[in-house]
Amino acid sequence: METRTNPGTTMADERPHVLTLCTGNAARSVMAGAMLTSAPVHMVTAGTHVVEGQPMSRRTRDALGSVEMSAVGHRSHQLTDGDVENADLIIAMAGEHVNYIRRRHPEAAPKTASIIRLCRDLEDGPEPLRDRVSRLALAEVVIESWEDVEDPAGGEDHVYVACAHELAGLCAELLPRLR
Repeated sequence: METRTNPGTTMADERPHVLTLCTGNAARSVMAGAMLTSAPVHMVTAGTHVVEGQPMSRRTRDALGSVEMSAVGHRSHQLTDGDVENADLIIAMAGEHVNYIRRRHPEAAPKTASIIRLCRDLEDGPEPLRDRVSRLALAEVVIESWEDVEDPAGGEDHVYVACAHELAGLCAELLPRLR
């Protein structure tokens, strides 16, 4: 899985750009990004408060392995203005990340939602992803506590594995809608 836009793509490639976002780009966004790589999208993962260029932890790697996934070569990536501008959809792992986008990048609020909300509200259909996201009026949505995927940071191995399994279920539900 790549942590930035696929360098092998061309300007004529019109696949949607999807960004997964968490705090440190060390666990949740990495896991979700790896789990969504089979979608026909440009996948980027990033964090809101990142030490740039760090490898994922053993716990994240092992948790991904528990759901038969990997993110080989991942290095942490701080969210940039370009990441936000290029994204057609920003998939936040928790309400705090949606709020971060609303504060720092208010122009991106209409294309930012929690992964749990997207699983509930994003429709599948023949329209482009950008149009289906636009219909959700995400900038007006009140963020609620049920939308958070809990951060496993600081937890034991089983906490990371539980997070990976939760994200695997959410990503399996969301995957067919990302086209």
